[in-house]
Amino acid sequence: MAGEESSQESAAGSKKMDELEGQWRLYEAYNELHGLAQEFDTPFDAPAVLVVGHQTDGKSALVEALMGFQFNHVGGGTKTRRPITLHMKYNPECDSPLCHLLSDSDPSVSHEKSLQEVQVYIEAENTRLEKETCQFSAKEIIIRIEYKYCPNLTIIDTPGLVAPAPSRKNRALQAQARAVESLVRAKMQHREFIILCLEDCNDWSNATTRRVVMQIDPELSRTVVVATKLDTKIPQFARASDVEVFLSPPASTLDGFMLGDSPFFTSVPSGRVGFGPESVFRSNDEFKQAISSREVEDLVALEEKLGRALSKHERSRIGVSSLRLFLEELLLKRYMDSVPSIIPLLEKEYRSSTRKLSELDQQLSSLNEAKLKEKGRTFHDLFLTKLSLLLKGTVIAPPDKFGETLQDERVNGGAFIGSDGLQFPHKLIPNAGMRLYGGAQYHRAMAEFRFVVGGIKCPPITREEIVNACGVEDIHDGTNYSRTACVIAVAKARDTFEPFLHQLGCRLLHILKRLLPIAVYLLQKEGEYLSGHDVFLRRVADAFNNFAESTEKSCREK
Repeated sequence: MAGEESSQESAAGSKKMDELEGQWRLYEAYNELHGLAQEFDTPFDAPAVLVVGHQTDGKSALVEALMGFQFNHVGGGTKTRRPITLHMKYNPECDSPLCHLLSDSDPSVSHEKSLQEVQVYIEAENTRLEKETCQFSAKEIIIRIEYKYCPNLTIIDTPGLVAPAPSRKNRALQAQARAVESLVRAKMQHREFIILCLEDCNDWSNATTRRVVMQIDPELSRTVVVATKLDTKIPQFARASDVEVFLSPPASTLDGFMLGDSPFFTSVPSGRVGFGPESVFRSNDEFKQAISSREVEDLVALEEKLGRALSKHERSRIGVSSLRLFLEELLLKRYMDSVPSIIPLLEKEYRSSTRKLSELDQQLSSLNEAKLKEKGRTFHDLFLTKLSLLLKGTVIAPPDKFGETLQDERVNGGAFIGSDGLQFPHKLIPNAGMRLYGGAQYHRAMAEFRFVVGGIKCPPITREEIVNACGVEDIHDGTNYSRTACVIAVAKARDTFEPFLHQLGCRLLHILKRLLPIAVYLLQKEGEYLSGHDVFLRRVADAFNNFAESTEKSCREK
C-alpha cells in the first residue's frame, strides 16, 4: 500500500511538473512575441498587465510587491520616462533575482545585468530624455526576470500620471502631465493589454485614475481596479457601514463591468531592503515576509471594523497575493484564448519572411559586375525615354496624383513678383485651374512669364541718364548714338527683367524636378522599375537633381 501511494504521489508530482513546464514554455513564447511586436510593429497580440496610476498612488511599490523583491527605480517624482516591461518568470532555483536587459536595437539579444546595472541604465535613459524636447518615450525598456518569488506575469510599468495645479507658474509641469497622459493613453489603446488601474482613495466617487482609463476603456471591461495603501485607509473609517461600502461599492459608483467584478485592496509595507541605517529589511525574504504579515494584519483589522468575518469572495480581493494569483490566472487564460488566432498570423509572417528571403537570395545570386552594369544602362535608357515622353505629353500618369494647379505651382515653385510686390491674378492665365505636369506645365509657366513680362511698362529715362550714356570715343568725332541707345536699353532691361528671369529659373527647376517621381511611377507601372536597388536609385535621383540645378544655374549666369 505504501509503495502504491508513493508511486501515485510521484506520478502526480511528475504531472504537476509537466503542467508547469508547459506553462513556462507558453509564457516564454509570449514574452518573445511581445518583444517582436514592440520592435517590428507586428500584429501579434501579446497579453500583458499595464499598470496605470498617479505618482502618489504607490504604483512602483505595488509592482515591487508583485515581483517579490525591491527594484530600485522607485521613488518620488518622475522616475520613469520610458515604460518598463518586466517579463517575470517563477524559478524556484533562483535565490536572487536573475535579470536580462533586452537590447533596444535587437530584442532577440539580451544582456545579463545586476539590479544595480539595470538601475544605472534606467537612470541614464531618464537623464537623456529629460534633456530632449519630448521628455518621454513610448519605446519600452524590456527586462526579463527569474526569481523564486516571481509570478509568471508580464507587467508594463508606465510613467506616473501627474495632476498639476492650474496656475501659470506650473506650465512646465502641466506640459509634462500632458505628455505622460498622452503616452499612457497610447499604451492603453492596445486591446490585448489588461489595465491595472490604481486608486489611492477611501471614497470611490473620487475617480482620479479611472477618469483617464475610462476614456479608453469606458466599460472597464479589460480593467482591474486596485485600491492601494489599504493599511492607511482602515483607521479612517468610523463606522462598519463605511467599510462595507468601500469593500463592495454599489454599481452606481463604479460604472461598467470591471474584471473581477469588484476592486482589489492592497498594502505594501514601507521601508527599503539593504544594510544601511535607513534600511528596514535586510533581505528580499524579509520584505516578502513583511508583505504576507501585512495581509494578515489587514484582514484582522477589517474584520474588527466590520464586526464580522469576511466572506471567501471578500478575502479573495484582499492583499497582494490575491491580486497576483488573479492576474496570473487571467493572463494564462488570455494566452490560451489567443493561441488559435496567433498561429495563423505566425504562419502568414513565416510565409512572408520566407518569400522575402528567397527574393533576396535571388538578387544576391545576380550580383555580378557585368549584369549590374547592363541593368544600369537599361534603366538609364528607359528613364530618359520616360522623361522625353513626359515633356512631349502623356496621359498615363494620373493628374489627380501628380498634377499641380497654377496656385499649387506658385506655392511650391515660387511666383512671379513685380516691383510693386504683387502677383499677377492667376485666373487670367490659361489653364490656371488644371492639374498639369511635364511639358504642359512647362508651357503654362512660360505663358505666364510672357504674360507678366509683356505687361511691364518701359521704365522712365532721364536726360541725365542719356547724357551720361553718350560719353566720348576716339573713333567718332562726337557721340556714338547707336551705342548710347544700346547701353541704355541693356541697363534698363537688366533692372527690369533680370528678377523675372531668376524667378523663371526657380519655377522651371521645380517643374523639372517633379518629373523624377512621375517617371519612376511610369517605370513601376510598366514593370521596368529596379526593385531592390535602393542605393543605385538614390544615386540616380541625386544625379538628376544635380543636373537640373547646375543647368538652371548655368542658364541664369548666361
